[in-house]
Amino acid sequence: MDEDVKKEQTKYVEGLRRYEARGIPVYIDGRTAQEEDWSKIFEVREDGSFYMCDYVGASEGRLREIRFDRVYNR
Repeated sequence: MDEDVKKEQTKYVEGLRRYEARGIPVYIDGRTAQEEDWSKIFEVREDGSFYMCDYVGASEGRLREIRFDRVYNR
């Protein structure tokens, strides 16, 4: 993997962890993100699926949670 891409991915995950530290949960496939799951959000799988991010807000316009769900490119 290209070193610049790896740095960008690391920066992105660090940003997500800062949200978690502020009490905003991050979910991958409907489960709380675990250390071993972080790399999944950058993968494109053989079946054409990849992870899409959804920033879920509360009614007062504040961020409530961040969700990564697998979607299929068909």
